[in-house]
Amino acid sequence: MQTQKPSVSLIRAKSYEQDALKESLETLLEPLGGMAAFVKPGNRVLLKPNLLTGSRPTKECTTRPELVRAVAEMVIAVGGNPFLGDSPAFGSAKGVAIANGLLPILEELKLPLVEFHGKRYQTVNDNFNHLLLSKEAMEADVIINLPKVKSHMQLTLTLGVKNLFGCVPGKMKAWWHMESGKDANKFGEMLVETARAINPTLTILDGIIGHEGNGPSGGEPRNLEILAASSHVFALDRAILEVLQVAPTQVPTVAASQRLGICPELSDIHFPNLSPDLLQITDWQLPDKLMPIDFAMPRVIKSTFRHLYIRFIKEPMSAYIKPPIR
Repeated sequence: MQTQKPSVSLIRAKSYEQDALKESLETLLEPLGGMAAFVKPGNRVLLKPNLLTGSRPTKECTTRPELVRAVAEMVIAVGGNPFLGDSPAFGSAKGVAIANGLLPILEELKLPLVEFHGKRYQTVNDNFNHLLLSKEAMEADVIINLPKVKSHMQLTLTLGVKNLFGCVPGKMKAWWHMESGKDANKFGEMLVETARAINPTLTILDGIIGHEGNGPSGGEPRNLEILAASSHVFALDRAILEVLQVAPTQVPTVAASQRLGICPELSDIHFPNLSPDLLQITDWQLPDKLMPIDFAMPRVIKSTFRHLYIRFIKEPMSAYIKPPIR
């Protein structure tokens, strides 16, 4: 029996102005069946933006509030019940959301904003036999992943898969950076397994303005004028690499998804709107150099990591990683 190709919808989109953005999103989702194909009346729908930081609100480090609003309105229009959630490594989701201009949208649309709490979930990977993930995400009826196109000083690029790291409880992310952050390939594989376990229903990528250079927060805005959407987050990330002309081997999350056999070849992806070659960027700026993102223990302690780890997790990290065979 022939397997249907995953679809990645790619379009030009030049504006965050609300009417124009709504029209762009409708065009983007139309070949995928529209929002109604993903959200049914009564569904609890997690909107998972990139809420990395509140410290650089004008530098396009986070998913634009306008996109969050437009997607939330589309969910409400088909009878869904959206709520917003993320787990910044440092600081609260509420604090970062307010700093990035989301408060008026939360109030106007009556969107709940939840802080994530962890629960262990099994995986099928020999290196990570289970992962601590947000129960609020895992128990949602629908997850709409809303990443930002950004360069990344450890992972080269952060796209749909990396954005789902926000479904790992905040202080556990700091621990993962200490454990896996020194090894980008291992870290990439963990991120892929996180994305596979969460299995977002739909990913809509904010690429109208991206963030290039020394990301995920130290770079600069860059006009890309693209939106992308897919129910297959690994196919979407692969397609965006083609747009930015970055080799899959340079991006640990994509390389890991290919090794694990869950990332399709470009020729096996269906593009119902524009194809990546029509959107290519010739001079996207990657980081000056790649380096480990390694949260030193003093910083983690200062952010109350040790307190939360001892009090709430109460498990050694070795429980989360299968020991090597000796």
